[in-house]
Amino acid sequence: MNRVGFGVDLHPLVAGRPLVLGGVTLESDLGLAGHSDADVALHALTDAVLGTIAAGDIGMHFPPSDPQWRGASSHRFLRQAVDLLQAAGGRIVHLDLTLVCQVPRIGPHRDAMVESIARIAGVERGRVSVKATTTEGLGFTGRREGIAAQAIATVELPRR
Repeated sequence: MNRVGFGVDLHPLVAGRPLVLGGVTLESDLGLAGHSDADVALHALTDAVLGTIAAGDIGMHFPPSDPQWRGASSHRFLRQAVDLLQAAGGRIVHLDLTLVCQVPRIGPHRDAMVESIARIAGVERGRVSVKATTTEGLGFTGRREGIAAQAIATVELPRR
C-alpha cells in the first residue's frame, strides 16, 4: 500500500547561528534560530515521513523542552523517522522538498542537499527532489526574516 505524508516547518533568520539546510552548512551571515540546528528542510521531511506511518510529529519525538536536543543535528531526526518507517515494514519511494526563501539562493547548493538527504534517508539520489521558490518579496520570507520548507514523503507499506 502507498501512503503520502506532508510536513512543513519555518524558522526565523538570525545573526550568530550557522545556516544549515538539507543537512548542508551554507556560508551566510545569518542562520536559522531554533532549539536544534533549525534545519527547516530536514524538519519538514521528518514530519512528512512520520506522517506516512501516523507517528505524530517532530515535536512529539524530539521535544524542544528536552535539553538533549539543544543544538542537535537534524539529520538525527530524519534518520529516526526513517528507522520508524522501516520498523513498520515500509520503504521510501520519494521525498519531495520545497524551500521558500529570498536568501540564500538554493540552486548552487541543490545537488549537495539532494546528496545529503539521500544519504541520511538511505535512498538513491533519484528518489529525492529539492526545489526552491521565493515569495516575490512578500511575507516574512520575502522580507528575509526567515525560511520555510514544505515536504512530501511517498512510501510503500505492507498491507495490514
